[in-house]
Amino acid sequence: MEHVIGQVLSVNVSEKRGEIKHNINEAFIKENFGLETDAHSGDWHRQVSLLSLSSFNKMRDMGAIGLEYGVFAENITVGGLDVATLPLQTQLKVGEAILEVTQIGKECHNQGCAIKKQVGSCVMPIEGIFTKAVRSGWVKVGDRVEILEKGR
Repeated sequence: MEHVIGQVLSVNVSEKRGEIKHNINEAFIKENFGLETDAHSGDWHRQVSLLSLSSFNKMRDMGAIGLEYGVFAENITVGGLDVATLPLQTQLKVGEAILEVTQIGKECHNQGCAIKKQVGSCVMPIEGIFTKAVRSGWVKVGDRVEILEKGR
């Protein structure tokens, strides 16, 4: 049985890797590829990245300013669910698409992003998750995020 646990707050893309992403409100997630218009899409294990609103709030509490969705280069910003707590291989239904968690966190770019320079820390390398698209579908702001199957 599906359990509603979160909501899509933004759908973000960028033209180049390492850039801040911008909200486009909706996008098509292609199976084994990712968001069609995003620089991180392709045949690899980090096709779609997700970050929780709780991570934004942590950074705000540390004094970060100007935090728009996409500033951490996440593809999908999620409210109502702490995605960093999901184990690997967890399957999520995000809008019409199904994603599988393949990696939790990553190394920060070069000397760190603008946020790290501003407050001395950044959440994406620790709390951002990466997924592979296992089923195509549209995702848009306001869509539900549901855990279909917990990983191990």
